[in-house]
Amino acid sequence: MLYHCVQYEFDSRSIQLRNILKLSARIHRLNSISWTGPNLTNHISQNPFVSADFLANSGLGRKIVELKPKESFFSQGDPADSVFYLQKGRAKITVVSQSGKEATITLLAAGDFVGEESLASICGLRLATASAVNSCTALNITREEMTRVMHEEPIFANFFLKYMLSRSMRTQADLVDQLFNSSEKRLARILLLMAEFGKAGERDTFIPPVSQETLADMIGTTRSRVSFFMNRFRKLGFISYDGRIQVFKSLLNVVLLDQLPEHNAQNPLIPFTGSILKPVIPIENAKLKSKNLSKMSRKRKLPNAAD
Repeated sequence: MLYHCVQYEFDSRSIQLRNILKLSARIHRLNSISWTGPNLTNHISQNPFVSADFLANSGLGRKIVELKPKESFFSQGDPADSVFYLQKGRAKITVVSQSGKEATITLLAAGDFVGEESLASICGLRLATASAVNSCTALNITREEMTRVMHEEPIFANFFLKYMLSRSMRTQADLVDQLFNSSEKRLARILLLMAEFGKAGERDTFIPPVSQETLADMIGTTRSRVSFFMNRFRKLGFISYDGRIQVFKSLLNVVLLDQLPEHNAQNPLIPFTGSILKPVIPIENAKLKSKNLSKMSRKRKLPNAAD
């Protein structure tokens, strides 16, 4: 179930990136046109566009909204007619299957966009539910205003394109992590991402309130296994929790170096790149494991000398 959810997220990001790349190429063609006229030149020089100001303030086609914990930005099946920019707080994206089973796809932090699928060429329905994990402040931008500013302001279009590429890399890393890493390593990576290890500047090592059921959904295991791993991390000094979970830098050893007591230290399998803990497929280990299995099977097939 979780594999299909992550795969769905990756496919939807690919479609969005294709649409944005087409839009970026159109903007590049517009920029190549020689615009003349003193009035236009003076207007541009006096009012330069600043993406941070646009995303920080309300205006035509955009408004600031406040959400309480567990309140929804939008629900699965709603019309996809707006984009949210998360100014403060944490949010999560969930999907519900036809049988009623819910899965958490990803967690979002301040500086992330929510509901960018509404920018697709055909305005459809929401494919997932976005809800606040804690108190959130967000800028609600209509689809029309978002499309307009991306057409008219190349600076913002480039900013949004970089964000979408980073989000696509994160989604692909999540998929590889789900396929090739143990549930214990996946939990360690999720905790580090929630604590925003690797991002520039100071960070709050306390992660937002999250239940063990949600963590279990995100890494594809049971709540009892998450509880076991969390207790183990706490005993080893990787985390602490007394009401809120605090993540320490030593937890990186679990993800980067695969170092745990009673485990043999291995070479790093997962490089730490920017704000993304990017997993690498352990191909060499898989080859060695298959060779050892084939040798053992040949030994078992050899006839006994006594016979």
